[in-house]
This record gives sequence, C-alpha cells and structure tokens, in this order.
Amino acid sequence: MTRALALFVSWLVVACSSAAEGDPALPGNHPLSHAEAGDLLVVELRCAACHEGVERHSPFEKAAPDLNGVGPRVSPDYLRRFLSSPSSTHPGTSMPNVLASHSEAERAQIAEALTHFLVSRSKGVFATTPAELADRQSGKLLFHSVGCVACHGPRETVVDAPAANAPTDEDEEPPAKTPVAPIAIPLGHVPAKYSVPSLGQFLFQPLEVRSSGRMPDMKLTQSEAQAIAAYLISEEPQGHVVFTPAADLVSLGEKHFKEHNCAACHALPGVEPAARVGSLRTADFSLGCLSTAPGRGPRFQLTEPQREAIKASLTRKPAADSEALIVAKTLTAFRCIACHVRDDYGGVPDEYNALFTGSEPNLGDDGRIPPPLTLVGAKLQPAWMKKVLFDGESVRPYMATRMPQYGPANLGHLPPILDRLDILESPSMTIPPSEHRTPSEQALEKELRAGGRELLGDKGLTCIACHRFNGKPAISNQGMDLMTTTPRLEPGWFNRYLQNPGEFRARTIMPSAWPGGVSIHKTILDGDTDKQIAAIWYYLSLGTSAADPPGLRPVSTKITVENQAKTYRGRSRVAGFRGIAVGLPEKISYAFNAETGTLSAIWLGDFIGVNWSGQGSGDFQPGTTPITLPQDVSFAELADERAPWPTLPVMTKEAPTNPDPLYPKNAGYQFRGYFLGEKSIPTFQYRIGTIDVEDRSEAAGPQEHRSLKRVMKLSSPTSQKIWFRALAGSVRREADGTYTNGSLRVTVPAGEATLRPLANDSEQSEFLLLLKVPKGAMSLEVVYEPLSK
Repeated sequence: MTRALALFVSWLVVACSSAAEGDPALPGNHPLSHAEAGDLLVVELRCAACHEGVERHSPFEKAAPDLNGVGPRVSPDYLRRFLSSPSSTHPGTSMPNVLASHSEAERAQIAEALTHFLVSRSKGVFATTPAELADRQSGKLLFHSVGCVACHGPRETVVDAPAANAPTDEDEEPPAKTPVAPIAIPLGHVPAKYSVPSLGQFLFQPLEVRSSGRMPDMKLTQSEAQAIAAYLISEEPQGHVVFTPAADLVSLGEKHFKEHNCAACHALPGVEPAARVGSLRTADFSLGCLSTAPGRGPRFQLTEPQREAIKASLTRKPAADSEALIVAKTLTAFRCIACHVRDDYGGVPDEYNALFTGSEPNLGDDGRIPPPLTLVGAKLQPAWMKKVLFDGESVRPYMATRMPQYGPANLGHLPPILDRLDILESPSMTIPPSEHRTPSEQALEKELRAGGRELLGDKGLTCIACHRFNGKPAISNQGMDLMTTTPRLEPGWFNRYLQNPGEFRARTIMPSAWPGGVSIHKTILDGDTDKQIAAIWYYLSLGTSAADPPGLRPVSTKITVENQAKTYRGRSRVAGFRGIAVGLPEKISYAFNAETGTLSAIWLGDFIGVNWSGQGSGDFQPGTTPITLPQDVSFAELADERAPWPTLPVMTKEAPTNPDPLYPKNAGYQFRGYFLGEKSIPTFQYRIGTIDVEDRSEAAGPQEHRSLKRVMKLSSPTSQKIWFRALAGSVRREADGTYTNGSLRVTVPAGEATLRPLANDSEQSEFLLLLKVPKGAMSLEVVYEPLSK
C-alpha cells in the first residue's frame, strides 16, 4: 500500500479491549458485527484517500485535522517529536508512523523539516500562559460534569460525585448486562502538546480544526474552555522558545510533505494529493498497511481484532447499508452510545455512572442521564431534532451533561432516516387549522383546553408539582418546562408516553395517570383516556398564551447590581425564550435575545425581578419600564435595500403553528455562547453566515445622560456585505448617523444607511445600515441613549 498520513480517532485503538456487547474491534456497547465494525475502521482510517475500491463519501468519513493553523496551536517541540515517532510521543495514538521505514536519524531530519514547513504556513506563534489555581479548580469540575468523562473517563477521583441511584425495594431490578469496557481516550500527551491558550481555543471551537466532529463542540464559553484547558495542562512547563522557521528547512519540509502524500488526508492550499492506487478489494493483506511489518507503507497501531475486522469488511461483497445499520454506525462512530441507549445497545457504563449529575436529585436518572434514543424519530418533531443536533437546543437545564454539537455536515443524514425508521402506532391528536374549524370542532376545542388546564393543576394530576410552566417554577421538583411539549414532541409519542412512561424509560419517576390505559380521574372529561390526553395537548398548544393551571403560584425575587455587572439567563417578555439580562453598575441595564442575536430592551434604574430564586431558571422582567426594541435578527443578508427584513414568526391562538420553526437559523444566525470580561461584563458570541461576531455593551456618558455603548467585532473569511437593523418603530432621522424613535436615540458610524417603511406596517419604519465587511476583522460601534419623556 502507498504512503498516507491518515488519522483516525484514538478511541478506536486504545479503548477497545473488551467491548463484550459488540465486536471487539470497536469500544463500547455497540451492535455492529465484525465486518460492520471493519466498515467504520476503513472510513475512519481514510483508506479511500489513497486506494481505489472504497467509498469516498461515506456519511462516516473522517477528515484529518486542519494543519493550516497548527503553528500557534501545537508546541513545535511536540510536533517535531510526534512526526518522528507518534506512538512513543503519544502512546496509544492512532496517528500512523509514515516514516517507519526510515532510520531513526532520517526520521528526525524529516520531522524537523516538516515542522518548519507546517509552522511557516501559520499566522501567530505558540505561546504559553500559566494556569491559575482558580481556573484549574473550575476546569476540574467542568471536565467531570459537562460530559468529557463519557469519552475520556475521569482523570482523578471526584469526591463530590454522588453515588449512582440504587434501586429501592419497590424498584424493579434492571436486567443484567454483560460488562462493557468504557471508552477512555487518553489525555496524557496534552500538557506537552498544547498551551493553555491554544487548548482553550481548540476546546471552544473544535470543529474549526477537526471538522468531522469526533471531538465535538461541547458548547463551552471561552472562559469555561480556558478553565478546562488549565486543568488538563495543570503545571504547564515554562520557557518555550519562540520557533522561527528556517527557509531552507521550509522548502525541504514541503518536499517531504508531497513525497509522503500527506495531502491525501491533510488538505493544504497549493499541495495536491497523489492519484489513488490499486483497489483494496483485491489487495494482498500480507503486505502493506495491514501487515505487521508493512515495509515502506505507513504503520498503523492496530490491534489484531481491528486488522481482522478491516479484512472482513474489504473481502465481503459490497452492499448498501440498511437505514437501521446507518443509524447504528452513526451512533457508534460519533460515540453517542457513550451517553445514550438505543434499543438494546449503548448507555452510560457503570464506571462513569456517578459522574453524571444534575441539580434536581429528586428527578432521579431522568434528571442526570441523557434520554434514550429508542424511537427518537417518532418522539421528536423533525424541526426540533435539528435544533437539538445543530443549534444546541436544550430543555433540561438541571442536567449537567451537555448535548455535544457535531455539525450538520456530519449528522445531517440522521434526522430524515430516524423520521422514516422510527414508527409508533398511536391515536391521532391533530388540531384542525383555526380557519377551517367547524362549530362542533370549536366547541370541542374549548372543552378540551379547559379540561387540560384542570388536569395539569393541583386539583387534577398536579403536573405543576414537578414541571415548570411557562417559565414559572414548579411546586417541588423543577422538571422541564411543559411549554416545550408541543413544539418538541410528536403527538402520537406523547399519547403513548403518558399512558405508560416506563415503556419508554426504565425506572423513570414520571407516574402514569392512566395505568393499563384507564384514567384515574373519572370526573374530568368523563374519565376518557384519549380525550384527557388530547385535552392536555390542546391546552399546551396555546403556548405562552395559556392561562396558568390552578395552584401555580410564582415567587418574585429582586436582583440588584453593585460594583460588578450581573448576568441573568431566563425567559422574558422583552427577550424571548432564551433571554439574557445584563445589569451594569452605572444603573443602566439591557436584555439580549440569544435566540435571535439582538439587543431587545434597555432600561435605567433597578435591574430585574425574577419569578423565583434559582439563578438561570425561571423568567425575568425589567425592574423599571424598559425601552423595547424588535426581537427579530439584527443582521441579515438582503438582495438589495428593498428586500424585506426576515422577521420573527408570530403565533396566535388562531394560528398556533410556527410557520418557520428554524428561524433564525434560516436567517443565518447561530448563537455561540458568551464569556465574562472586565467588571464581569459579558461578550456575546454568535455567527451570521460565515461572519463571527463578538458583541459587548457597556455604560457610557455622564450619569444625567447615561447611554449604552455597544461594540460588535465582526470577523469574516471573505469580503462580503451584510445589513444591520439598528432601530424600528416610529423612527425619524435627527442628523447623519443619528436616529430616534422618541424614547431612544441611536448613533451609528457614517455609512450607507436606509430609513424605510416596515414591510407589514407602512406607518412604521426601520433604520438599516449596510456593512461592507472586509476579509479579516472590523468593528461596529452603536450608542443607545434613553430619552426622557
């Protein structure tokens, strides 16, 4: 076989010693056969990058890490040693030794030249920053809580980890399982490879470097990523010397990069890969990469079960995978089985169970273990599944483990397959469109919604005892908000689940009010099971306009700001479902709608009141009367200045269905979190198309004319144009770059501005600013000044 610099993730090599439930070629409790495990290994190894006879664009194909920015990311000393001898520098690595046929001296010379070549193509230099103790302590807690342990295992005993829930005398013992060795990707090489800043940046946006998602985006803020980096690197070695590439070695390194066909896996501009060689379907496996002594080919660190699995895959007759097998391969390749159960495979291993925690211990496993994926295609509505997989949507704020983000390019094939594959027979609960309802349907709707409200209240099923409702806290346990039910779940699954929750999740604390399909409440809707469940569905479909169930009593708490900014996350009428309130010491506050990426309200004086004392839970309202702004996206690409602005979909009682459930993703917006800077002021991070935005607002001006200065830093890979919507309503121009709506004055830099009527209300107007974003970075400064009435 030809030379190749083919990378595949290390868990395939080091963590597969005893995968008892599946083939031992792969780790974890997977369902794949010997040859099917080999199929995954073939695409993980990128065999098709060098050889014919193998599918080039498998949905599981893994791209090698991006080497274009390796200079400031990886220590040059580590890179040099690693290229010379991967397995001794990083024991257990999956990086093949492409220089194995050379002498030790030759390997050192080639590795040195390759290092100079690769670093020369990067901007910036490798630098270190000492890890502060506080960061390491915070990073330790994050590492052992957000989900890192699912693939890497615990690095030490975490004393605070609670014991796994043991079944009580009343619980049914779970069925016995064959022990499975947990996935445990080693991290011992990390301190020598990275600095705290470089590892933190990688953990913050791992898909920028490893686009295939094997290291997913854990939705870390920059400060969280830096804390975990500080913990992993711990006492970082000091005294790194700035590495300066030598011109002669850069030229020699480029020659070696081409000769060893590194471009077959690592794409670099201006370097073309060699043509592919003979088919693997007819290869002699006693020679080449699969041989224990592969000669001049790359030497992969494979176990014998892996070699045999690859051979079994390549020697059987090629056939199209069934959709069930595609799902099984996907969940195995991306290690979803490390946290989730589907059918009879996957799940949290016993060794890691206690590390999966939550803030609501009374919810049991439901509050700390990620939900099963069995019949998930029948459970989640397609739009919501895409939100979970690609937008980071979450309805379980009490669960410490986070749902990783793998990117649409890697999991885009999964939602439609699950939608076709997972079928669940159940009664229909379709709500007729408001404009076509007959008088009898209108009467039924009124009856059902009244019955649903009664069932959820304290004189019915008392669902509000364990579930939050419309941002308001539950009476006791703070389970997921019931308002997420109808946009999230398929009605048929909802019906079946309510009748028998244990059928869908073993040992759930969710009770059934309809044991055996028979209602326990005979006085509500005549005790008709299907009618009662439909009533709850009808009632919840009202969304935020639904009246509170009887017995729900919100608790109000006032939050004040002293000498540091204060940030509070929760639902709000001025900032939507994903609202963030920021109070500044100068007594000016604002709300940011993270769902759409817009500054949506500003007020002076008191900060906020919330409906209960749990930080980050429940809703908030401004402490004084706010100046509200539209909650639509603030940035958009428009064909021209006449194109309508993409506005937030509006739902009403008469039209409760969201006409654009993927708004604002369809407008190009994606929230990326935030980090706290000087005086604890947050910087919001989001993306508009290919433009990355950092958005920070601080107080400005004298106390008697207090204003808010908002600075947005835009970074773009190309030159492009984008519009910024600065203000909407009864807007008039005061001067160049200054506009007002009577309650707020907005000042923007000089540029191509447009004041035009709103598309849906010609009496109102909107002020747009055209931004010509260069390749690289630019800043936009906007000042908002509240006006006295």
